[in-house]
Amino acid sequence: MADKEDVMGALSEVMDPELGISVVDLGLIYGVNVHKGKAEVRMTFTTPACPMLNLIVSKVEEAVNRVGGISEVSVKLVWDPPWSPQRISEAGKRALGFGK
Repeated sequence: MADKEDVMGALSEVMDPELGISVVDLGLIYGVNVHKGKAEVRMTFTTPACPMLNLIVSKVEEAVNRVGGISEVSVKLVWDPPWSPQRISEAGKRALGFGK
């Protein structure tokens, strides 16, 4: 049976095509729930006008659908609280060259 950690592992493979780091390290994932094979991913974007929004949502759905034991995926977009650079993980900050 798939769990939150399995889904987060799959999400860590989904890259932001403009920045080249994962949506997890970028801090776009606000939460994941898994119940009876159904996964709900709550996520945001750096801006509601993100030109890659539809592409990234599709990649998130594809990645989670590949997790064994997941039969249904829903992605909920969250705009409050708004994304900020403080949400970027330490690994993401290093990849982006922050703090050098």
